[in-house]
Amino acid sequence: MADFGTSVTLDRPFDQAVDLVTKALAQEEFGVISRIDLDKAFAEKIGKSFRRYTILGACNPGLAYRAVSARPDVGLLLPCNVTVEEAASGTLVRLVDAGQMMAMGDLGAVPEIAELAQDAGARLARVAESLRSTV
Repeated sequence: MADFGTSVTLDRPFDQAVDLVTKALAQEEFGVISRIDLDKAFAEKIGKSFRRYTILGACNPGLAYRAVSARPDVGLLLPCNVTVEEAASGTLVRLVDAGQMMAMGDLGAVPEIAELAQDAGARLARVAESLRSTV
């Protein structure tokens, strides 16, 4: 998953994994500002069954404020998404690569955006390491 982010497989039930991810994000000053339960949306909207799959919209308000102040259009790429899904081997967590995300178009050429992307990326990498240490 090198192009979009990193993944961690947790040997925990789905709901425990979501709680663990939320707490790990909070340690890096990310709050979960949105939650989309795709499995429920698919069942409700199109009558399709799907494994448990949740998208958490993670936001570090300080970084987001600086980013949209520097380039208002960066809001199209916020928040940083983290997915949690049931998998055969446990619960799979995927975290977006903030550097890749913020390199879209000419954003990577904006020094402040590049700096913020590096900061967010380092924080999300620490979240991944924290999750790996619980395996």
